[in-house]
Amino acid sequence: MNSNLEKLTQKQINLLQAEEGTSTKQSILYAKDNVSISDVTSSESGTIRDKWGNEIEFLFSCIALSVGLGNVWRFPFIALANGGGAFVIPYVIVLLLIGRPVYYMEVILGQFSSRGCVKAFGMVPLMKGIAYGQVYSTAVATTYYASIMALTIKYLISSFADILPWTYCRPEWGAQCIATSEAVPQTTNETLGKHVSSAELFFTKSVLREADSLEEGLGWPSWDLVFCLMAAWTLIAIILIKGIRSSGKASYFLALFPYVVMFVLLWRALTLPGALDGIVYFLKPQWDQLLNPQVWYNAITQMFFSLAICFGTLVMYASFNNFRKNVYRDVIIITSVDSVTSILAGCIIFGILGNLAYETNTSDISKVVKGGAGLAFISYPEAIAKFKHLPQVFAVLFFLMLLVLGMGSNVGMASCVITVIKDRFTFLSHWMLAIAMAVVGFVCGLVYMTPGGQFILNLVDFFGCSFIALFLAIAELMTIAWIYGVKRLCQDIEFMLGVKTGLYWRICWALITPGLMFAVLVYTLITLEPLTYNGVGYPVSVYNVAWILWAIGVAQLPLWAIHAIYKQRGSSFMEKFQNSLKPCRNWGPADPKLYQEYLVFRNNLPEADALPREHPPSLWSRFCNNIFH
Repeated sequence: MNSNLEKLTQKQINLLQAEEGTSTKQSILYAKDNVSISDVTSSESGTIRDKWGNEIEFLFSCIALSVGLGNVWRFPFIALANGGGAFVIPYVIVLLLIGRPVYYMEVILGQFSSRGCVKAFGMVPLMKGIAYGQVYSTAVATTYYASIMALTIKYLISSFADILPWTYCRPEWGAQCIATSEAVPQTTNETLGKHVSSAELFFTKSVLREADSLEEGLGWPSWDLVFCLMAAWTLIAIILIKGIRSSGKASYFLALFPYVVMFVLLWRALTLPGALDGIVYFLKPQWDQLLNPQVWYNAITQMFFSLAICFGTLVMYASFNNFRKNVYRDVIIITSVDSVTSILAGCIIFGILGNLAYETNTSDISKVVKGGAGLAFISYPEAIAKFKHLPQVFAVLFFLMLLVLGMGSNVGMASCVITVIKDRFTFLSHWMLAIAMAVVGFVCGLVYMTPGGQFILNLVDFFGCSFIALFLAIAELMTIAWIYGVKRLCQDIEFMLGVKTGLYWRICWALITPGLMFAVLVYTLITLEPLTYNGVGYPVSVYNVAWILWAIGVAQLPLWAIHAIYKQRGSSFMEKFQNSLKPCRNWGPADPKLYQEYLVFRNNLPEADALPREHPPSLWSRFCNNIFH
């Protein structure tokens, strides 16, 4: 049987070469598959794809990408607002049902194909727009991530001052200001409405020069922040100048240094009075919250964005792996490290905020907690200001840690965009693309350096990144699980890693993960309200621009689908459409030798998989066959 299939394959090769004059790899058809003709190609164009210097570089690069700013300032606040320690339960469940399965699936896709996220969709050319939408969303995210790095650099430089600049009031701030370096008596609701800490006023008045609204426009960029933004993009460009050969080496520092700082800060937090009260406040379970659907929604969205899944970056990083690398082990390590880091960061943050509550004679720790950027640039600096010993040292360590965390994530996102361009235009050099990316990112980021910049950042984060990613994630999961097929994906894993894929992964990929993500989308649409920043709404014109930003990302799916259908061979639209749902002719391992072995492997699959049936199977049979066989 095997010899007949091999002969059949060789016959097809000879026939196609005679008819079309194409190369061996481009003309091979599987004996059991119909394949489509597409413009998606792999590394056989003559360029040799870079590889990681060693396996550790991939592991550390993924850790640096996934363990980012969200672990430090978003997770603690989200956990506190959604049941405290009880939030860990839905978070771990979501990790097992969404985070880990999608992470594994994307890493497998990248390593198997040795292609960036766009060319990896050669498995289903019709859906290539998913990848372009993800790249668009990732490119948008790099612009505002760099702006956060700029704020971090500003605070890092300020931390070297003899007196921390957020610890004292300026005359122009008026009588409402309370210096954070001073201990204040027990606050009341009345006094809270009249006084603002110097740390908050330093952030909003001195650093951001924040506008009250966008009614009068954005304003002009703050020049000190402009130079900080330039420094941020310069650092990113230096790391990316030689592609993964340079970013891989930088990953050791980007992945490990934050943990050195975290353990130093944890030690310091545990020695402070009131710290244990803060940690207990953070971890104390509120079991009634487990029945709240909002808690599960927040757990899913936090996991989704914390691991950076469905943004194209994981596919890109994995495409530089050796074909036989054991990525299963790495996926378990990375996803576990990410979750543990979130909890560790929460203990550190709330330990120090517990001390802040102690120093300000506040019994309710929630009164000293601010979410998002406020946690990093207001609450934490305010807590550091009350350290009796070496506050500058701990300020430098904290903001240097934030800078490294932001850089690790931004390097990964920028690499994804550069890789897509490099795969398409192979004659371009990495250093050229790195510099071009930095220049474009810097120019786009200037809008965030204006007095209205945080309003725009909030809008762009939702409409240009999060909301787009949610739609495209569901499309990606359905494409891989039900068009390409869980069954075929598992066969690819067996060929690449030599292991059978367990039922847990199959059921998650086919049913549970896309089902939960669809539920999140429905919940988001039902609860969608006009976006605000600090309780202030947006002008209608700005809101319309935001929807256009979202539409550009989502529109990539139908636009590239039309392109894929047009490029197919066929005498009718339906034939072209059906062909666009099939893998490209050259789909498979990029290495020609591995590709030949892959063909033999597929031709040696059981006859039931290889040969067409006289009568098409029922939908139920196809459903079961895709998951359980």
